[in-house]
Amino acid sequence: MPLGTMLVWAAAVAACAACEIAAVQRGDRRSVYVFKPLTTILVIAAAMWAFAPPHRAYGEWVLAGLACSLAGDVFLMLEDRFFLAGLASFLVSQLVYARAFTLGVGLHATQLPWLAPFAFFALMVVIALWKGLPGGTMRGAVVVYAAAIALMAWRAAARLHAPAVPFRSGALALAGACLFLASDATLAVNRFRRPFRLGKAVTDATYWAAQFLIALSVWP
Repeated sequence: MPLGTMLVWAAAVAACAACEIAAVQRGDRRSVYVFKPLTTILVIAAAMWAFAPPHRAYGEWVLAGLACSLAGDVFLMLEDRFFLAGLASFLVSQLVYARAFTLGVGLHATQLPWLAPFAFFALMVVIALWKGLPGGTMRGAVVVYAAAIALMAWRAAARLHAPAVPFRSGALALAGACLFLASDATLAVNRFRRPFRLGKAVTDATYWAAQFLIALSVWP
């Protein structure tokens, strides 16, 4: 993908995301229902545009993760009773991304040190949220999701260090994974621990930046 084309896609995603964030801030639910899924659809379109046939399997798994994320977006913008369905959709997307990042990389004991920072971060978030989480089901769901996203980020780090993986692809995937961690941590703190005025805006901005970078990682 030429740099100019990439910048056009980035501008389109950013503009759509800005419309959604502005709609949330002013309480315009109808606009949220339009721009929230539309932003993720644009990210999916960017991934398809950047799709490289030599890395077909990796691209297909990334697209599958984006599709699961789109389902999660739809569930989370609906009523609170769909929150667990949204969480489940994103759980699947994290596992799908983890699978994508492991293609051509494998699992080796030498990769274990890269797991430590992500596992520690996930553990600290769970500890911070614990008292504010309602009921056993929600607590269990958050623990499982935290483990899944730490796994996803670890596999992205392993991908970056794999000799067979183009550096640009690995770096984009890891940057996206780290932003995903930041986005989900912000969402969780804003929802269960200490809500703050710009919590939703920060969550959405980092989320779509993460998805866009992961989408671009299909570009070798």
